[in-house]
Amino acid sequence: MGVTFGQTTAVHDVSFTAGLGRITLLVGPNGAGKTTTLSCLEGFIRPDRGTVRVLGRDPAAHPREVYRTLGVMLQQGGVHTGLRPLEVLRMYAAFYDHARNPDELLDLVGLTDRARNPWRSLSGGEQQRLSLALALVGRPRVAILDEPTAGVDASGKRLLRDLIRSLRNEGLGLLVTTHDLADVEELADHIVIIDHGRVISAGTPDEILSADGSDDLRFRARPGLPIDDLRRAVNANVTEPEPGRYVIDASPDPSKIAALTTWLAAHDELLGDLTAGRRKLEDVVLRLTAEADNDADDADPSDA
Repeated sequence: MGVTFGQTTAVHDVSFTAGLGRITLLVGPNGAGKTTTLSCLEGFIRPDRGTVRVLGRDPAAHPREVYRTLGVMLQQGGVHTGLRPLEVLRMYAAFYDHARNPDELLDLVGLTDRARNPWRSLSGGEQQRLSLALALVGRPRVAILDEPTAGVDASGKRLLRDLIRSLRNEGLGLLVTTHDLADVEELADHIVIIDHGRVISAGTPDEILSADGSDDLRFRARPGLPIDDLRRAVNANVTEPEPGRYVIDASPDPSKIAALTTWLAAHDELLGDLTAGRRKLEDVVLRLTAEADNDADDADPSDA
């Protein structure tokens, strides 16, 4: 599908399937087109090109039918700040013929002891958990969760991830957007990586890792090394996913290690934490989106 706002193309060509009983992670940097894609799935935006279907129905043309089977967790807001968790869950439950029990939902997301506290007094993590409960109150078959672990502490993230996995095991289809790449590592059955309004990679975690190459070399050194020069020395792609942490996209054979250490010695740079092995999904996602950014910068500016 494609979506254009005036002279700006927000989504060029995005196509994927999120199945029932599966957690699909939609990932990409800010401005990649994730929010527009979700808005089409939720029926708020009609795409200019292509089709959108939720359980076989067009959400823009048949919103009432779709909303009976779709739960949506907003990234933030959506609840009056003076309402209490139990009040808002009971209010939402009244919209459905076969709603889940509000008290059971509060217990499910670990908020029973906060049932009578107003929304504004809840922590960011507690608000996220309540938003998830609201997405589940109508017993949906499909749930869209927008940044479910954003602003949540470590214990809250563990609870939310465990709950999301349990929902998958109950047969729900879950489409999850996230900037927390630990979510990708821990939750994904299927991953769709988008950038600049296009799908740049999609598949199971193993498929994405296999397509990218399964091995790499990682080391720490002074932040801001001249990466282009290092790339030529080791004859492989080198990235700096975070300051001072470097990844070489190559198998850890002796020639690559020798080339690296020789280059570092020639530049009087200290080597720290040299490791080798199967790369992480986090590194693959960051590399793919960085390459997409470079391709976009090199493209003709007139290309929409």
